[in-house]
Amino acid sequence: MKFYDTPGAPNPRRVRMFLAEKGISIPSVSVDLGKLEQKSEAYTAINPRQRTPALELDDGSVLCESMAICRYVEALHPDPNLFGRTPAEIGEIEMWSRRLELHLLFTVATAFRHLHPAMAQMEVPQVKEWGELNKARIVDELAVLDRHLQGRDYVAAGRFTVADITGLVAVDFVRPTRVPIPEELTNIARWRAAMSARPSAQA
Repeated sequence: MKFYDTPGAPNPRRVRMFLAEKGISIPSVSVDLGKLEQKSEAYTAINPRQRTPALELDDGSVLCESMAICRYVEALHPDPNLFGRTPAEIGEIEMWSRRLELHLLFTVATAFRHLHPAMAQMEVPQVKEWGELNKARIVDELAVLDRHLQGRDYVAAGRFTVADITGLVAVDFVRPTRVPIPEELTNIARWRAAMSARPSAQA
């Protein structure tokens, strides 16, 4: 297998953290978004959507989308379990994974893509008003997570799961948007410190 990665980008980081939690190492190829390598003919043949990450399998087929890659790895290496063991766990983890991806990470990423000068060549056109609208929503989405984490050490199922990975990546990605995380969101601060202390957070 071969993993097409972009250091610094949130979605490849989700896969790297997932692999680290599994104790798995896959040969990787770095795709430099700043140099628009994702738009090259060679990479477009791998992922026509010109996004990272991508996982090329031994038979030459390719999986794209970070959670699809993680699902594949989980099926190959079920322990430690990160997607849920019981029907209740699976449902709860999926619910929070989608909430954190679609409402928090997507909001943060949209603000970044439409406002940061470095994204001007990749987000065409950048729509400043759309970026500002999403930037204004970031704290509201963080507050939802903070309330949920009251009295909880993990996002779902009472243990570390893929939902914590998506949550941490989303919260860490707030920094480039220059939106300060309010000090009163103490549950996020506590949880973030604990998640950041895991070795996988450095992947």
